[in-house]
Amino acid sequence: MGTATALDGPDALSARELYRFFRAGDEETLALRGVSLSVQRGETVAVVGPSGSGKSTLLACLAGLDEPAGGVVHVGGERLSHRPEALRAQIRARRIGILLQSGNLIAHLNVTANIRLARRAARGTGPADVGVLLDQVGIEGRARALPQELSGGELARAGLAVALANDPDVLLADEPTGELDGATERDILRLLRGRAQSGRGVLIVTHSREAVKIADRVIALHDGRIQQ
Repeated sequence: MGTATALDGPDALSARELYRFFRAGDEETLALRGVSLSVQRGETVAVVGPSGSGKSTLLACLAGLDEPAGGVVHVGGERLSHRPEALRAQIRARRIGILLQSGNLIAHLNVTANIRLARRAARGTGPADVGVLLDQVGIEGRARALPQELSGGELARAGLAVALANDPDVLLADEPTGELDGATERDILRLLRGRAQSGRGVLIVTHSREAVKIADRVIALHDGRIQQ
């Protein structure tokens, strides 16, 4: 019998036939129209498309921050969608890392406290040594800094450390390099790619050509549908 590896088991993320609509008065807008996708362990997937194509809605449904009207999302083989909000939050804390362009740090907590808060939400899973995690993302000297004391590149790295604090099955990144200079963008993308190579899944919603270059697959959205 072979030894199990991080690549064994179910897909890091799978979504089947996702539909999401929004209603304003008598008008109904279909934001997602039967979107199906998967992210395998060890794989980096880029999702691209024009503004209004449904990328942000898709990411919210994949993260369990929003519920699809139809379809289902599984993370690490565990069903995420169509479950009570409190349970979705527990699954998200244990299995999903979220990296946002706007930042995912709490302003009044320093970098270490932000990471420890994410680990507590995940009930203690993830890297035990905060210093090791900060070293991995290249800001080991900024452990006690508040978010407002960090540069743009340091903020991106700290946000990535928080996203990785629970050792997630899948990392969902929303325009993670949109406001970074070229060198810092390449560093962050290298870290994301390394995360996938460690046996986890990475999905990046992006307009960046550099992000597309590191992806194993590119999924194009238009009007809430995947373009073949």
